[in-house]
Amino acid sequence: MKVLLINGSPHPNGCTYTALREAAGALESEGIETEIFRIGNKPIRGCIACGGCGSTGVCVFNDEAVEAAEKIAAADGLIVGSPVYYAGANGSLLALLDRVFYFAGSRFAGKPAAAVVSARRAGTTSALDQINKYFGISRMPVVSSQYWNMVHGSTPDEVRRDAEGLQIMRTLGRNMAWLIKSIEAGKKAGILPPEPEPRHEWTNFIR
Repeated sequence: MKVLLINGSPHPNGCTYTALREAAGALESEGIETEIFRIGNKPIRGCIACGGCGSTGVCVFNDEAVEAAEKIAAADGLIVGSPVYYAGANGSLLALLDRVFYFAGSRFAGKPAAAVVSARRAGTTSALDQINKYFGISRMPVVSSQYWNMVHGSTPDEVRRDAEGLQIMRTLGRNMAWLIKSIEAGKKAGILPPEPEPRHEWTNFIR
């Protein structure tokens, strides 16, 4: 069993990584393999609504988004981490998630997921809400902790002094491990995920 953790920060070993690493350590202590996938600091294209993925099943831009989609599909769980910019997630991360969940979101149904954010002070809850919406629309169970999944600090050292924040990350990791194992046990017992209904025709509020 494996969880993919996406580091949506341009800094490879910054505050967001510190939070993700704490969650990863808790997962690993429960026997769950982890991988931290960093989006890096290169520009990431946003969706251009070309519709190309509708015929091929994959984004026309063969970049980090395609790689991330394959990694998520192969994993048993997902944690997406981001720094907070202007009370929202990193724009590069959102560009990647927009495309990944548009062309591959149906492949992630049933995979437990969680958002993690890092901030100096505020804007955390709105950033969490922003990321969690990707999971909700893709039928992914959202994993909770003992508080909202956030850490505070301007540097990794400051984050490491956020004792409550680190405990939240560890609790998140253990809760995700428990849910992944429970899902696996359910499958072995013959309890299968619910079959989705055929999609209803989109409601158009313009009459």
